[in-house]
Amino acid sequence: MARAARQWWWAALAATIAAPAAAHKRSDAQAMTAAVRAGVHRAAADADNAELARVLVAMAAVPRDAFVPPALRKQAFADRSLEIGDGQTISAPSVVAVMTAAAQLPPHANVLDVGTGSGYQAAVLARLADRVASVEIVPDLAAAARERLARLGYANVEVRAGDGYAGWPERAPFDAIIVAAGSDKVPAPLLDQLKVGGRLVMPVGATWASEQLLVVTKTAPGKTMRCSLGWTMFVPLTGAGARDERVRGGVFDTSIPNCFSAPVIAPMFVSAKDEPSKE
Repeated sequence: MARAARQWWWAALAATIAAPAAAHKRSDAQAMTAAVRAGVHRAAADADNAELARVLVAMAAVPRDAFVPPALRKQAFADRSLEIGDGQTISAPSVVAVMTAAAQLPPHANVLDVGTGSGYQAAVLARLADRVASVEIVPDLAAAARERLARLGYANVEVRAGDGYAGWPERAPFDAIIVAAGSDKVPAPLLDQLKVGGRLVMPVGATWASEQLLVVTKTAPGKTMRCSLGWTMFVPLTGAGARDERVRGGVFDTSIPNCFSAPVIAPMFVSAKDEPSKE
């Protein structure tokens, strides 16, 4: 067999083998997003809106299995958080969807992603925004995410190692900011870097047990309004945004109104620190 013919034969064989696997992944991703949408609809029907649908289309196109450790890839499309090393997790698809939809990204958005982790949230944002700046405090995770995102073709994402509390002033102002780690307050530098009319989505609570997922809209310089997507538990911010872990208990702040008719994130529908799988 001539060399060119052999090369064609092996390429055809590889494509034949790969096609069913790719189709299976697409099916898994579609099932994942359908389950997420059904869960959101059950929690608060008015949260099952056009923005959520747009986000779920983007999520279905992102290979979540490429963002989890090899040993956990069979669980990649389950709606749960998974450990990625260094004490960090990849958030459950439901929480990624709810947070991203709540950010209400405008056309040609410039977005800040705090807590890169494995890069999954940044990859989803990259399909919806023109520019994504992502900050990760763990240098090894930042380096791995940068390489992974580049290898997968996400050219509009820039990752740097640093303390997300400080944001990324050189890339500001941002249309939206998503923070995938909890603190007792919204970092002031992030609000400073948010455009007027922009939204910051972040878990906030006096303690880990009293966190709720907040949507903070900047209505004017120095002014914001808040609403809650519900109770959740995330890994904590470290660095300058770390809360005093000696504080225990904490009261859930019921004075903050719901963003929708009911909490979208419920105790059975949470992420990031919800017994992350190690299997």
